Amino acid sequence: MTAPTTTPLLQRQLLFVTGKGGTGKSTVAAALAELAAARGLRTLVCEMDAKGALANAFEVGELGFAPRELRPGLFAMVMNTEDSLREYLRLFVRIPLIGRLGPLAHTFDFVADAAPGVKEILAVGKLCYEVRERHYDLVVVDAEASGHIVAQIDAPRAIRELVHVGMVREQTEWMLAILADPARTGVVVVTTPEEMPVTETVELVRSVQQSTPVDVAAVVANRMLPRWFDGAEQEVFDLVASPAAEPALAELAGAKVTTVLQAARLASARRVGAEQHLARLREQLPAGMAVVEVPEMFSRSGGRRVVSLAGEALGRVL
Repeated sequence: MTAPTTTPLLQRQLLFVTGKGGTGKSTVAAALAELAAARGLRTLVCEMDAKGALANAFEVGELGFAPRELRPGLFAMVMNTEDSLREYLRLFVRIPLIGRLGPLAHTFDFVADAAPGVKEILAVGKLCYEVRERHYDLVVVDAEASGHIVAQIDAPRAIRELVHVGMVREQTEWMLAILADPARTGVVVVTTPEEMPVTETVELVRSVQQSTPVDVAAVVANRMLPRWFDGAEQEVFDLVASPAAEPALAELAGAKVTTVLQAARLASARRVGAEQHLARLREQLPAGMAVVEVPEMFSRSGGRRVVSLAGEALGRVL
């Protein structure tokens, strides 16, 4: 693996946030965008898979392709391939389009399905265009999950290898210049301190570095449980929670003390397990790669509160 770069996350212009499903990548993407806007950066956050995760995270109505200002300096949108194609034709081919694309859209779908990378390059191209034109200081992408992100960010290179001359190849050149510049673009991989997410994260980082020109900017370890006891406190707890001491405690405090001790043992064991998985993650990542911890929010659902708390946690280290 190549050595990571040192450009801080919020000093870049384009961040792709990805990770295994269920690790909280949409929350982290929203939190990064909110943090950037709070620091005075004009920020766009874009959801790529159009499942409504960003709308839920910000607790707003349905988002569309046209960026919507959620609060001063923070804009959100959802990627739509047909709208992206329409914009591409208007900007680069100079074809004015009114209404839906109709037969052209059906032809495009046929071509896109037959030629992998076509839909992806339109989506990535839209984001790169926003960066190139400096419409925003930072574009944060709630990208595809770990199984699809490599194909997504590598689409311009794949298309360039297929098309050797003409306007399409010219378009891929400036996109690749943006994507391959670690001072401008980075991938943020979100994981949780568990066995499978950590394993997939290590594999994903290796795949991104070996198969694409895009820099892995950081790994976010999400939902880290708090450390309940320090070293001295852990020794005291181990004595109090020992099988020999438990009957005496139950006699003094009642039978429910057993339930409390069991819960404390479980919480402590989960934190220890999380630390072990996190240690393995750090060991297997390239030396010096940033690993940012975001604590468990203990919330039954996502939404604005969780995004704000995650943004505050990220703000303490970024």
